[in-house]
Amino acid sequence: MKKLFVFLLLLCSLVKAEDIEIKSIFNSFDVDGTIVIQSLYSKKNYVYNLNRATKPLLPASTFKIPNSLIILNEKLLHDENQIIKWDKKKRFLNVWNQDQTLKTAFRYSCVWCYQKFAKKISIQKYEKYLKLLDYGNKKVGIDSSSFWLDGDIKITAFEQVEFLRKLYLNNLPLDKKYINIVKDIMFEEKNRKYKLSSKTGWATSVKNKHGWYVGFLETKKEVWFFATNLLIEDFKRLDLRKKVTLEVLKQKRVI
Repeated sequence: MKKLFVFLLLLCSLVKAEDIEIKSIFNSFDVDGTIVIQSLYSKKNYVYNLNRATKPLLPASTFKIPNSLIILNEKLLHDENQIIKWDKKKRFLNVWNQDQTLKTAFRYSCVWCYQKFAKKISIQKYEKYLKLLDYGNKKVGIDSSSFWLDGDIKITAFEQVEFLRKLYLNNLPLDKKYINIVKDIMFEEKNRKYKLSSKTGWATSVKNKHGWYVGFLETKKEVWFFATNLLIEDFKRLDLRKKVTLEVLKQKRVI
């Protein structure tokens, strides 16, 4: 009974967090979706669209965060700089059509690179890792090389944030060396106000295509974890994932 009461209190606080200011930002970009923002030290929470924030969704390329950990732990790559030879097959993006490293493959969301290594990891082994990392619904499906794009794995925005928190705090049951490598390849940009580490994703195999932008932002006094999920059909609108996120962070005076 006590746990239920605490949960209801938390739920009420999250509903209140769905403020009109965040809604106005989504409206200004003419996009539907959700955003979850949580601080590390001050325990502040901001949520927009609670229903979608608790809805399990395909992680798409945001799965490259745990997948990189798994690939390193399986010793399929020594580090983030080892060369991954291109197979000379022309693909969708020009930046994919060249030799890669884990660092560039992560940055460019290079599908063939991750599939190359995923094919060497069995479905059963992936299921064990998902349970070990407590990631999403821990389901894989029938194809270990593409389940994060069209399989059974699902994760909510809240679960994305919780996983990122564990990653940032080195609170995952894997070698810290690999955790630190993944945090390094997540680095996106740094300025006088903050350091931003992130990963994008775009799920195109589902009826309602959706885009992710997840990560953490470090300021002088605080660390903020975020997970943004937007309903995006058009490739040309993918930049909204980051734009919306940064606008909300500005509105909340995080940056």
